[in-house]
Amino acid sequence: MNESPDLDVDLSGLDPDEWTRRIDEIGEDEGYYQRIGDRHAALFIDAGPKLLVSFENRATAMSNPFGRPRGFDMATRENWSLLTILADGDTWFRAPELYGYFDRLVDEAFLEDFDRVLFFGIHDAGYAAAAYSVTSPGASALLIRPVATLDPAITPWERRFTSKRRLDFTTRYGYAPDMVEALDKAHVVFDPTKAADAMHAALYRGPNVSFYPTRQARPRIEALFDGIGITGDLLKAAMDDRLDPSRFAELWRRRRTSASYVRNLLKRVDMDDRPGLAARICAFGLTTPDAEFYRDRLAALGGAASARAPA
Repeated sequence: MNESPDLDVDLSGLDPDEWTRRIDEIGEDEGYYQRIGDRHAALFIDAGPKLLVSFENRATAMSNPFGRPRGFDMATRENWSLLTILADGDTWFRAPELYGYFDRLVDEAFLEDFDRVLFFGIHDAGYAAAAYSVTSPGASALLIRPVATLDPAITPWERRFTSKRRLDFTTRYGYAPDMVEALDKAHVVFDPTKAADAMHAALYRGPNVSFYPTRQARPRIEALFDGIGITGDLLKAAMDDRLDPSRFAELWRRRRTSASYVRNLLKRVDMDDRPGLAARICAFGLTTPDAEFYRDRLAALGGAASARAPA
């Protein structure tokens, strides 16, 4: 395997064709880039003995910092090999050609060549990471607000993606919670205050599944994680088999450094008409750069302003 790959490239601002051409060049230099049918592609970076298998929408990858797929930073920093599956549009990674691609990986024992394998995805890509993880028994998965299925027979309450119900979620690699049964560990991160996401998370069951609730992380957990700088730490902990509730709580505590998180939490508490808790949040806010805002809010809260700051 190669030494640490040089993926410190700026792909931002490129049009889709030029972006794809640059990704193709990176694949040629570091591993391979392969089209999979009309709407999917695979980029493989051949580096160290740990493999990150990441799923991502192409437009989302282009909107990332420096226009790079998420796994690039970890591959460069940690010398991980990387297999990124890219989707053109909201395909939910449902395509016979993609099934065939993962079938070939199994037939060639490709994933068995690595000491550690971690599947990773967010939301629809979290669904895909879980669904295709069945191809690597003993691997792990980090799934951020993953969907379980859009099969209306199982999730009739899911009204957000009705136009995607025509996709086939009942055949191969279909029901994601069943596909994670052979994993060593599946880490499911979700916001329990978002009902639909919590209901999908609850469908992932089994002794190998661990849940990490992130209350009030809305609207997107991944944006908050990126903002407080813990996404890479979570990936590394999951890859190194060190992610557990204690480690997660340690990282999740950094949300206190997010001005938007604290303000959103205060807004939620105000909606619930809990002035005592609001005062505690404001008391903490006095220790942040937004102290003036929270000082005014404390004054408005009146008698509740004497509440103690959170530990």
